[in-house]
Amino acid sequence: MNILLIGSGGREHALARSLSASALCSKLLIAPGNPGTAQHGTNVVLDVTDHRAVIDFCRVMKVDFVVVGPEAPLVAGLVDDLTAAGIKAFGPSKAAAQLEGSKAFTKDLCAEFGIPTAAYRRFTDAESAKTYLRSYGVPIVVKADGLAAGKGVVVAASFEEAEEAIDMMIGGGLGAAGAEVVIEAFLEGEEASFFALCDGTHAIPFGTAQDHKRVFDGDKGPNTGGMGAYSPAAVLTPELQARAMREIIEPTLAGMRARGTPYTGILYAGLMLTKDGPQLIEYNARLGDPETQALLPRLRSDLVTALLAACDGALNGVSLQWSDEAALTVVMAAQGYPGAVEKGSQIRGIGEAERPDDVIVFHAGTKQDGDRILANGGRVLNVTALGPTISDAQAKAYEAVSRIDWPEGFCRRDIGWRAVEREQA
Repeated sequence: MNILLIGSGGREHALARSLSASALCSKLLIAPGNPGTAQHGTNVVLDVTDHRAVIDFCRVMKVDFVVVGPEAPLVAGLVDDLTAAGIKAFGPSKAAAQLEGSKAFTKDLCAEFGIPTAAYRRFTDAESAKTYLRSYGVPIVVKADGLAAGKGVVVAASFEEAEEAIDMMIGGGLGAAGAEVVIEAFLEGEEASFFALCDGTHAIPFGTAQDHKRVFDGDKGPNTGGMGAYSPAAVLTPELQARAMREIIEPTLAGMRARGTPYTGILYAGLMLTKDGPQLIEYNARLGDPETQALLPRLRSDLVTALLAACDGALNGVSLQWSDEAALTVVMAAQGYPGAVEKGSQIRGIGEAERPDDVIVFHAGTKQDGDRILANGGRVLNVTALGPTISDAQAKAYEAVSRIDWPEGFCRRDIGWRAVEREQA
């Protein structure tokens, strides 16, 4: 079948690699893609915000199946419009994608259907939010309601920090995403990512990972879109995974169905593992970035077959096979990230970094200039390695990073530190 993949980041490079390996894939097109996705298919120039143009392209190119990678097209309703045009597409509807598109929507759903999450309040004016803040205390979490590219969450240790976040968000610092804020209780515990593949009625686990959001070693500095990840997350034991399915994922699917907005696609649950059990921090309506770069290299089942089963409401009885190996991804970012960065610096040594069979360099924010690869974003490369343990994968990933010649880039040097400490204990 002819498959169109929507997106341009490291997640999409990982998806392109797995989709193109499927026995069902005869041609893979990626819009707009990047130099990494071009290794596995054909990049195409297509305005994915113009849904009519995407539909026309699919008809001309005889596309059988569309896989939407990023959140923005999902929240904008691309899957709805493709489905209405008779084109099979993987991902939630616009209404269902509100699970990521609106923090307030998700918190209200949790309250209605008894899904464990932090206590919260919603605000659209700064003074009311600050009054509540002063009555509640710190630490506290301030979240922009809408999509903010991973930068709309502030874990505030002081009143001043929380009030600055409220002023920034409601004052327009994140555009429309911050017009409403959600203020919620600070949860104690360890964070982990749990993924489920959903067909509207049924869900099956789709792996675990642990992301590293802070920009600097030791989990210091501002939040980012993610500076690295590893999979599996041993802290999510089989018992905790079963509990997350039973207490969080399945009630969410039931609630969405009851509301008339069944959820089909990947449901990515950011969890806090508290003394009282897993609690939902937030949902994403798609695969994570950079978690996908650690997840998919471990998947042994055919990805296209699995995604089609979800689209067709046929996941009941399906199980996925995963490698016993661990995978770890290190994000290489441009200096200045998550703030302003300079684009255009040349990156050398990617081929040398990939010399071992168990190392993959996923392109995230790059562009091709003749024979040269140039930096073209904040998060630029994702260096992924596999090994028998997280410690082995970590050592291989950082050895590969050392072979990449890019003075204008940087990375955290402690990705996977929690898992490594556990393995060495």
